[in-house]
Amino acid sequence: MRTGNPALNAKTFEGFDLTAPSASTTMTLSGTATKTGMLLVIVVAAAAFTWNLFLQGNPIVMPLMIGGGIGGFIVALVTTFKPQWAAITSPIYAVMQGLLLGGISAVTEAKFNGIVVQAVFLTFGTLFALLFAYQSGLIKPTENFKLGIVAATGGIFFVYLATMIAGFFGISVPFIHGNGWMGIGFSLFVVVIAALNLVLDFDFIEEGVNRGAPKYMEWYGAFGLLVTLVWLYIEILRLLTKINSRD
Repeated sequence: MRTGNPALNAKTFEGFDLTAPSASTTMTLSGTATKTGMLLVIVVAAAAFTWNLFLQGNPIVMPLMIGGGIGGFIVALVTTFKPQWAAITSPIYAVMQGLLLGGISAVTEAKFNGIVVQAVFLTFGTLFALLFAYQSGLIKPTENFKLGIVAATGGIFFVYLATMIAGFFGISVPFIHGNGWMGIGFSLFVVVIAALNLVLDFDFIEEGVNRGAPKYMEWYGAFGLLVTLVWLYIEILRLLTKINSRD
């Protein structure tokens, strides 16, 4: 089983004692869904905090955003290598990402009124639409499907990494980051790939439930799903920003 989300990887199941007999000690879909909801509430609360600070003109917003971004990345790495700690690290990750998203959203909303509401509705609309498509069998995560999404996700990562490194040397890549049709097309492609990663996340979570993964994997599955949702929201917000900046 493959997933483009580095947090949700088939190797995570290796070495588990998958013989626990009851729902109280094994991973369940309802438990994972509940914990995902809890993490989303934490993200929203932290984002609202940063948003309000921005509205007040508090200069601490930028340090909170940077700290949230860097801290979230570090915590995500720790959680990926230590899934057993997910019950503790995933809420911390949610706080960090909330601080980051709150600042990004507030700054973007100040430039384009109403854009954040659009991004939020599109993100959750995509989540529920793909969940329905997955559960109904309209989208089946075959091995070729998984391989294609993983390859595309890896390609996007290396493109972003290359442009970031180029930026350190004062070299910009205007075509994919600009608001021209090429830049909009690139963002649309990234949004589609980020969205399809949700299907792979659903498949990973279902696989964990079917294999009787330990209870703490509910937190880990929720964490992995949150990673994809945060990425999807940021990419949708970036796409809408490019579109609105053309007006």
